[in-house]
Amino acid sequence: MSEFRPLLKDNSLEGWKIYPRGILRYKEGTPEYENAWAHKGQWTIRDGVLEGRQDPPGCGLGSYLVSEETFENFELIYEAKPDWPADTGVYIRADETGTCGYQILLDHRKSGSIGGFYGNAIGGFHAINWNVDADLDEDGNAIAIKIEDPATTLEPITPDKPAMLSYKITGEEFMKVWKWQDWNEFRVVCEGRYPKITTYINGVKIAAIDMETVDAAHFNREAADRLGTRGHISLEVHDNDRMGEARWGKNAATRFRNIRIREL
Repeated sequence: MSEFRPLLKDNSLEGWKIYPRGILRYKEGTPEYENAWAHKGQWTIRDGVLEGRQDPPGCGLGSYLVSEETFENFELIYEAKPDWPADTGVYIRADETGTCGYQILLDHRKSGSIGGFYGNAIGGFHAINWNVDADLDEDGNAIAIKIEDPATTLEPITPDKPAMLSYKITGEEFMKVWKWQDWNEFRVVCEGRYPKITTYINGVKIAAIDMETVDAAHFNREAADRLGTRGHISLEVHDNDRMGEARWGKNAATRFRNIRIREL
């Protein structure tokens, strides 16, 4: 077993590439394709803190920061501090554009979920056990995170979503773990051809999924086979799409630091 090593080198993005989010949806040479490449997001690093934003702010178009290296079985640790609302996350075993892969959710916005899983372009499975929302002050600014009332959700927790998880905690247990407006440490363990993936936040086990047991209605194994068992690490700035600024605030940013990995 190898030792942990950093994936960010000092204050440099050496070893990483930026891709427009969802670039595979557009045909090369079309206006949509060219527009996506013109809005690749803004990724900067200073004093060890990596920051991702839409560029220009409020344009509604996101991007991925993708590692040039690929990894198969590994333990990944990173600290994250997103604004609210900022729909972000980390993809593992991703393709070179960052678009396809297994996502560790960090949907820090209304009806989002944190620490669960999403399968982008490999079946669209959404394996979660609760959604989050925020308390707002009189000016409409978020002042605290909370578990969302199912009656107000934009993304209902249908029975199939928690059923895909081989381990899960309750929303109430999550609330004891998450630190509002502070750094939170994620640990992700990924092993296997159709991987078993486990997430921890601030040392507490949050969720686990065994892709070997997820049914074909939710997991496209042919697409996963095309990805292979090795893939890139991909960090996300989301588009606004149908949710507008409720998904990504006009001046919102996502932040990461102390990203490190060891191969298993």
